[in-house]
Amino acid sequence: MKKLIVLLIAFVSSFGVAQDKKSYQLFDKNGKKTTYKKLVASSLNSDVVLFGEYHNNSVVHWLQLELTKDLAEKTDLVLGAEMLEADNQIQLNQYLKGEINQKALDTLARLWNNYKTDYKPLVDLAKEKKFDFIATNIPRRYASMVFRKDLVALDSLSTEEKSWIAPLPIEFDVNLPGYQAMMGMQGGHAGDKMPKAQAIKDATMAYFIHKNLKESSVFVHYNGTYHSDNFEGINWYLKKYNPKVKIVTIATIEQRDITKLEKEHYNKADFILVIDEDVTKTY
Repeated sequence: MKKLIVLLIAFVSSFGVAQDKKSYQLFDKNGKKTTYKKLVASSLNSDVVLFGEYHNNSVVHWLQLELTKDLAEKTDLVLGAEMLEADNQIQLNQYLKGEINQKALDTLARLWNNYKTDYKPLVDLAKEKKFDFIATNIPRRYASMVFRKDLVALDSLSTEEKSWIAPLPIEFDVNLPGYQAMMGMQGGHAGDKMPKAQAIKDATMAYFIHKNLKESSVFVHYNGTYHSDNFEGINWYLKKYNPKVKIVTIATIEQRDITKLEKEHYNKADFILVIDEDVTKTY
């Protein structure tokens, strides 16, 4: 009888485990499972959190909001995002102050198609908490200029236009692995203009993060994970502006099996967010 009871308990337990569906798992840079609690603690002990995302992943957007809300309960924050461009800062500030409504912001600013579902909750949290929200990205048209004509094309911009970009000339290290990988795109014919267009985005986001750091606050920045993976991109430029800045990076990846981090993703960030590849996409 006892043996039967033990077998029954084992069966029920294994059935329960099989039904325990998780959408994500956090790992540290060494591939060891870690916890959301440790992510919060590390973030609170930093100056900057670079939250790398997949733009269309519903779980990453949910976790960004949850992390930001939890941090906001314990410290002042400054928020910022790749998805908002620096020349729209005035309109963004007007919205945060209640001077214009969402309909006006939709008209006056260049918002991504998934803004209302994925980024508006973060902006509205900043509005509620009276936190600054910084539009950190270079206006897309100037990044396109670099892609077509190289970085020297930016020299012809007006003083006002240059105020929406990292101070020129920017440092560019073509040997960084991320930029090297971009050069290998399009069958190896991409050249160095594509990584330079990426670099001016990275440098500009880093510049506006650096410029808006506040004492006793944490700057939480939302960006495509490629912009901060492997401690490059924004992270690299932030260290150039201030070698002592304390940064926590979060990289996002999708896997079929979220219980074990694939080795190719080791050392991609301080925290690696592994999301089930079947989760709902926002577009």
